[in-house]
Amino acid sequence: MPDPRHFVVFDFDHTLYRGDSGSHLFAWLIRRAWWRRLLALLIAPVALPMVAYLPTRRRGISAFVWAGTVGMQRDLDSVIDQYVASHADEIRRRLLPDAFKVLHMHRERGDLVIVATGAPPELARAILDFVAHDDLPVIGTELGPRFGGMMATRHCHHDMKMTMIRDAGFTAPIDVAYSDSTADLPLLLAARRPVVVNPKPGAVELFRRLLRPDTPILNWGCPGRGGD
Repeated sequence: MPDPRHFVVFDFDHTLYRGDSGSHLFAWLIRRAWWRRLLALLIAPVALPMVAYLPTRRRGISAFVWAGTVGMQRDLDSVIDQYVASHADEIRRRLLPDAFKVLHMHRERGDLVIVATGAPPELARAILDFVAHDDLPVIGTELGPRFGGMMATRHCHHDMKMTMIRDAGFTAPIDVAYSDSTADLPLLLAARRPVVVNPKPGAVELFRRLLRPDTPILNWGCPGRGGD
């Protein structure tokens, strides 16, 4: 009897895409108008420390999402499409070919592959369309209307990423998980085979200490990042 296909989870930022795709989008949204830039500067002294601290990260990120979307007349999906279309060349340069070779290998052999990202899922889906993987299931941070703009209602991050994967109906044991981030330790620890890719150099020892000894720690083409 053939083995069942494996369940494989990829992070997106610094795993398939070089950089933080959500930050790139919302920085662009903020730069569209002088008053948005001023608003972001005013909230930065409070919001930036919140982003750096795990328990308050969703609120800190939400503040900048709100600054980029408050008063926006169009729905966010159409704005994301505009952003991706106007930054197509830059986005293509940020896609990591080695990462997509591995992703394609899993799909070719029949594995169930999903992307779970802290970015808005609509953004990740639009970027995946560049490499013909627009049909990949994507789970990402959920945004909702707040105070005339958009804010994160569920941040697909840390323990919540695992919750959102399960809530989306993906209940099978995770066979392989790929991520760069210590924030994804719940995902990596849940996987039968964790793979760390493009970690911050200072996080390598933490991964070696907390994950199984044979965990690969790889670099898939991110300058300045760790991994072999």
